Amino acid sequence: MSSHPQAPAHEDAAKTHHAHSHGHEAGHGSLKGYMIGFGLSVILTAIPFILVMAGVFDSNLLTAFLVMALAVVQIIVHMVYFLHMSPRSEGGWTMMALIFTLVIVGITLAGSLWVMHHLNANMMPMSPEMMKNMP
Repeated sequence: MSSHPQAPAHEDAAKTHHAHSHGHEAGHGSLKGYMIGFGLSVILTAIPFILVMAGVFDSNLLTAFLVMALAVVQIIVHMVYFLHMSPRSEGGWTMMALIFTLVIVGITLAGSLWVMHHLNANMMPMSPEMMKNMP
């Protein structure tokens, strides 16, 4: 007989479960990874805020382009650091998942620009001269 007591059945099941993989090698976040992601998210939020509030560029088009570009970078940061999406997780990104992500990002960015443009064009207050010309 062995001098070691036999482990309970639930401990054996837990060891067996962790001993082999079912293809779910998704990375689990570490405190360092979450802190890097949080820091990048704060920076990627502060930069567009400063660009808009301080009026860094004279061109509104350039400012809008930079804000949208930084938004795309922030989406990628969130996917990598918080959703743990990488080429190593879940057997790698499939082409369909990548295409779906790009379509959703494109729709979101284009829709946001469209809504902001129309709000700017249709909801801005009128000047007194414009009000006099109203029917």
